[in-house]
Amino acid sequence: QVQLVESGGGLVQTGGSLRLSCAASGRTFNYYTMGWFRQAPGKEREFVAAIRWTGGSTYYADSVKGRFTISRDNAKNTVYLQMASLKPEDTAVYYCAAGRVVINIATMLEYDYWGQGTQVTVSS
Repeated sequence: QVQLVESGGGLVQTGGSLRLSCAASGRTFNYYTMGWFRQAPGKEREFVAAIRWTGGSTYYADSVKGRFTISRDNAKNTVYLQMASLKPEDTAVYYCAAGRVVINIATMLEYDYWGQGTQVTVSS
């Protein structure tokens, strides 16, 4: 089992920045692909970003490319999502996910473990 706990959400103005953290415990964190997804009110959960266990490969949704950066610190069992130039449409609950074998990084079913989510609200 892998337990994931997100933190760092909050209220920020348009154009502001936030850094989300996801702390993992349980099984070896190092070999998991880590992803961030988000779900806005009335919408389906969608892919935001992902990073392979080596940290050498990162992936982003087109809507956040150039504004968000995903990174990980395997020594700390933590993955981060640095968000900049935030827009009101980024408002959502952000979820961290871990998958041992993830081929299609944007597919939720390929992730084995999920956190409870952290709310990000961007005011206009």
